[in-house]
Amino acid sequence: MAMRITEECINCGACEPECPVNAISEGPEIYVIDPNVCVECQGYHDSPRCVEVCPVDCIVKA
Repeated sequence: MAMRITEECINCGACEPECPVNAISEGPEIYVIDPNVCVECQGYHDSPRCVEVCPVDCIVKA
């Protein structure tokens, strides 16, 4: 499973540096998560860090 960023993203960039596997990047309109790379922080953190730092709660399970 992977995480996904919804259209509510405000492009703040808070999530990108939190990803331990560099699955998050800036897309053409909003930040995006590569589902082939995302590990939901398993093996790194107790829960997905991107979800914890997102100020608008726009990151959900894909």
